[in-house]
Amino acid sequence: MNVLVTGAAGFIGSHMSERLHKNGFNVTGVDNFSPYYDVSLKELNAKELRDKGIVLHNIELRDKTQISELATDFDFIFHFAAQPGISVTSSFEDYLSNNIVATQNLIEFSKRNSNLKHFFNIGTSSIYGLEATFPESVAPNPASHYGVTKLGAEQLVLAESRTKKLNGSSYRLYSVYGPRERPDKLYTKLISCAYNNKAFPLFEGSSEHLRSFTYVGDIIDGLMSALENHEKLIGEIINIGTEEERSTQEGIDLVEELLHTKIALEIKPQRPSDQWRTLANIDKAKKLLNYNPTTTLKEGLKLQIEWYRSNFL
Repeated sequence: MNVLVTGAAGFIGSHMSERLHKNGFNVTGVDNFSPYYDVSLKELNAKELRDKGIVLHNIELRDKTQISELATDFDFIFHFAAQPGISVTSSFEDYLSNNIVATQNLIEFSKRNSNLKHFFNIGTSSIYGLEATFPESVAPNPASHYGVTKLGAEQLVLAESRTKKLNGSSYRLYSVYGPRERPDKLYTKLISCAYNNKAFPLFEGSSEHLRSFTYVGDIIDGLMSALENHEKLIGEIINIGTEEERSTQEGIDLVEELLHTKIALEIKPQRPSDQWRTLANIDKAKKLLNYNPTTTLKEGLKLQIEWYRSNFL
């Protein structure tokens, strides 16, 4: 079967592409290689995918003409591509065009795939707002342009599903980490600072923030289960994450323990719209996907440190 993965050269999308390929799917990846962070890192991911025989195209989803160049024989679509995070360097227009316009363009393209069985939208716990500890039935309360536009993208997909124009579902991911994590994210930045003897920029008060740090492999397990059970997931929203809650400070301490070093901290002004607590409620995922994340934070960080050493030291 043929699968399209958007954002395939990114962190989670590259892992998903590899797993699908390993499981015998014909995978086509697309990515716009955005300069949001060092493009060479995405090129590194892209090389690993291409070395495995995965087809990867440089395509801008915001441009309908570029999407139209793709084949229309996909059985499944996994939509990871997005403007991520709550960076001050990203404008509202960046979030709007990448998360709303690009998603709508992809939806229109999806309808031209006559064999399409399911459209899997990749959402985020930021949709819930400053506290993300709720079941999927709770009304969203996003507090950032990122959360608002990711909610909009999710609803665009689900609206098509409600009107039976497209079989779709959405998956709200929680604090994903692991090999290939973006350089602006917590653990890659911590590891980089440790090895390069630099101070880690810590936003004021964020050391007390609580997170469901979820290893990327456990995320992929959940999404593969969704693929296997797609027929009963039409119109569903499902949280994917771990029930283990850890503070940012605990994460810092654990990286220091694993690297046998002390990381200097540079306190920065508090970041607006930053979630103060995420704790994945995965009762629905357990029921519908038989979901059971098993990787401990320590185990996952060991693997992430090994990846960093292999690629950057």
